[in-house]
Amino acid sequence: MAISRAEREDVREASYRDLITAARMDMHTAMPGIVQSFDPVRMTCTVQPAIRGAIVAPNGRAEAADLPLLVDCPVVFPGGGGYILTYPLKAGDEALIVIAERCIDAWWQSGGVQAAAEYRLQDLSDGFVIPGPRSQPHVVTGGAGMTGAELRTDSGTTVLRLKGTAVEVVAPGGVTLDTPTLTVTGDVICGGFSYLGHTHTGVHGETSTPH
Repeated sequence: MAISRAEREDVREASYRDLITAARMDMHTAMPGIVQSFDPVRMTCTVQPAIRGAIVAPNGRAEAADLPLLVDCPVVFPGGGGYILTYPLKAGDEALIVIAERCIDAWWQSGGVQAAAEYRLQDLSDGFVIPGPRSQPHVVTGGAGMTGAELRTDSGTTVLRLKGTAVEVVAPGGVTLDTPTLTVTGDVICGGFSYLGHTHTGVHGETSTPH
C-alpha cells in the first residue's frame, strides 16, 4: 500500500522532532547542584547535579539517570575592585550550576580573552558554581532577615546587620579585633557607662572627664 504525501510529511516531521529533542537533551544551561568537595586554594569545587538527566534505554524509552559529577568548577564569590567575600563550602551545600556557552578551559588557565580550547557548546564540562540557592528543607532558621542586610550563620545565632544608619552585631562567642589602633570618633558606652562622660573619685579626688 502506497504511503501518501501527507503521511510522509508526518513521518519526516516526527523525525525532525526526535532529532531536536535528542539534541536538546545534551544541551545544558543551569540547574541546582550539591557540593561534594571544595578546594579553597584554587577556589573550585566538585558538584553533583541535583536534577537527573535522561538516557535512552535499549528498548528505546527515555529513563532518568544521575548526571556525572562536575569537577574543577570555578566557584563564584561576590567580588570586584580589589575586594572579595569568601566563605568555606562544605559537602552537602546547595548551589546553582551555570553552564557556559563555550569551553572555558583556556580562560580558566590564563584569564583574559581566549579562543575556545575545544569546540563544545553548553557542555557539562564548563560549569560555574554559585553557592546560595536553597531547597525548602535547607531554608535558614527564621528565614531571610527583614530589618536590614545581614551576614549571618544559618542558625541566626551570630549576625552582622546593616540597619539604616546603624550596624548591629550579635556575637555570643565574642568579637576579636586584631589592629594596632582602634579609632572611635564618638562616645563609647561600656556596661552602661559613658567613656567621655564618666568621672573617677578616689584617693586623689575627682578627676576631669577624658579628653
